[in-house]
Amino acid sequence: MSVQDSAFRGFANPVDPSPAELRAWAYEPDSVPLHTMPKDWDLLVSGDRLITTLFDLAMDRSCPARRFALHCLYIYAADGIRTKFQAHPKRRLRKLVEQAERNGDDQMIIWAHNTRMLQASPDLFDYRDWCEGGLVRQGRRLG
Repeated sequence: MSVQDSAFRGFANPVDPSPAELRAWAYEPDSVPLHTMPKDWDLLVSGDRLITTLFDLAMDRSCPARRFALHCLYIYAADGIRTKFQAHPKRRLRKLVEQAERNGDDQMIIWAHNTRMLQASPDLFDYRDWCEGGLVRQGRRLG
């Protein structure tokens, strides 16, 4: 039985969910609605510990919380780039971008493109776009 087949019963600690909890929630996001989560939950989970899980969820077209996972990838990329990779390893972000370019659909390829654009021109950072979901909602490629 996979995680997706079992019922999600909630987070032991929503401020610090495990990868398995996050994955289970992502396939049943209505079980714990986002508006009931701690303030800035997207910022809390967008760190190194969960980024691989979030990336896998964003790559899965059938994941009900895919947009949330993609939103977290934008936060992660911006956080790493804007801190000159003090917050997150440059190598990890590069590997995620390369994997998205190789195996991703349009949304993931746009994320990879936008991440490369921000890395080349950090002045392209706009908080609403990168941290409040603007680029996810618009599906826009930075030029």
